[in-house]
Amino acid sequence: MAQESSGVGAVWGDIRAFGTGFKTTFKRLLKKPLTVQYPEQRMPMARRFRGLHKLLRYPDGQEKCIGCSLCAAACPAKAIRVVAAENTETERYSPGERYAKIYEINMIRCIFCGYCEEACPTGAIVLGQQYEIADYHRDDFIYTKERLLVPFAGKPADDRPHYRQGWTDQEKPAEPQTTGAL
Repeated sequence: MAQESSGVGAVWGDIRAFGTGFKTTFKRLLKKPLTVQYPEQRMPMARRFRGLHKLLRYPDGQEKCIGCSLCAAACPAKAIRVVAAENTETERYSPGERYAKIYEINMIRCIFCGYCEEACPTGAIVLGQQYEIADYHRDDFIYTKERLLVPFAGKPADDRPHYRQGWTDQEKPAEPQTTGAL
């Protein structure tokens, strides 16, 4: 005999489905909401989150980027353009022989994979915690060297060598702050 599509069994199935839905709803009503008032409050990002790029400087103010173009070669999306130039005695931008005269990242093409960060021999390019990249014009998504460079905080406190390993106090990523919203 064919199964009935209407009848008592179908009604009980519908009632059970409504009951399951109401049970889920009432369980969520008793918990604290996960809503965050976004511009004022921000959700903490994971420590290894890959956000917007930053070009770092040495503590003495020189750029870490030496214009080697390894980041551009490692980029699978071909979003990075580097044009190198020679340092001179009068104009010295980086400690090496060369520096990046033009450094551009097309943020529309970038897939935030982090290969550029891994390929950089000097640790000049890092992916930070910032994730807001909205804009109105396509041309504004091409980030130039001036936009990517971390501002120089001033004269270094001591004569530390600019080739030391690790983060400086200004470059160290902020620890994520936890909120009670979770």
